Amino acid sequence: MPADERAPGGGLRDRIGLGVVVALAIAVVVALVTTNLARSASPATAIQAALGGQQLRIMAPANPGGGWDQTARAMQSSLADVIGRSEVYNVGGAGGTPGLAQFVQHRGDASQLMATGAIMIGAVITNESPYSLQDVTMLARLSTEYLVLVVPADSEIETLDQFAQLMRDDVGAQSISGGSAGGVEQILAGLFAQAAGADPAEVSYVAHSGGGEALTTLLSGRSTAGISGISEIAPYIADGSVRALAVSSPERVENLPDVATFHEQGLDVELQNWRGVAAPPGISEEDEEALVTMLTEMHDTEAWGDIVQTRGWGDEFLTGPEFDEFVAAQEETIGTVLDDIGLGGDR
Repeated sequence: MPADERAPGGGLRDRIGLGVVVALAIAVVVALVTTNLARSASPATAIQAALGGQQLRIMAPANPGGGWDQTARAMQSSLADVIGRSEVYNVGGAGGTPGLAQFVQHRGDASQLMATGAIMIGAVITNESPYSLQDVTMLARLSTEYLVLVVPADSEIETLDQFAQLMRDDVGAQSISGGSAGGVEQILAGLFAQAAGADPAEVSYVAHSGGGEALTTLLSGRSTAGISGISEIAPYIADGSVRALAVSSPERVENLPDVATFHEQGLDVELQNWRGVAAPPGISEEDEEALVTMLTEMHDTEAWGDIVQTRGWGDEFLTGPEFDEFVAAQEETIGTVLDDIGLGGDR
């Protein structure tokens, strides 16, 4: 039969070609629908997918009682209405560097989180840790906090000026207890000594793996003074166990209105701690986005707001590229300060 007399619809080759086109069109439609469904999935669904059916575990890379422990447990209670139950566990020592080394082994597991912050940056430097915050997935800054220099209530030191004079006379004889080596407490001790006219490298600093242990040392009389975050030390100031000499804020803080700043007392000293949260390295972009959403929802809860207010933390929640830039700047700044006060090591 001549080609121009064949039945309408074409030959086998034409029908196969049409079938392929239809199949491709269906595949494209299915892909688009699937993508749109994924994009429109509820935040709760995305969060649960990120957790992979596992209970969220939050590491406090310090012993119980300190700021990271407080932060992890504040997260746990505030997340209850967002994801239900979660678990907090402690890995203490060396400014969080042992915890960091353990945490990076959870590569790709978005059901694991770790409290972190400025103290860990300094500890990484002073302890020459093989890992840093560049080896984890930084998610959010949760809070900020100023520090307080205190002495036992029965100390003969009544004022900051008296303590500054003692530091000038014999800096090595005045021991100061605080958190981990290289952390913000030791940095503040060095800055205070420097501003007082003493050699910051000669400060006798008694490091501890957690704020609770540092307070025990101070209250037992085994150190001249102590440095701690407002949330940790405020109850001891209130009950008269310790006497506050100065707070490291630019202005007096609401929770300690009777405590003067270093600036008010003639010393150019100011320092702020911050705490945040990280996920392990190697998690997917989708899981990272879901975890940031989870933390944002946590931050917006009444429970979190109450904790921040009660503890005197600064509510300075930050995520995304701005947070990444902040962390990078902090690593450089803290490293420079440690160098300036003789604690930078061989980096």
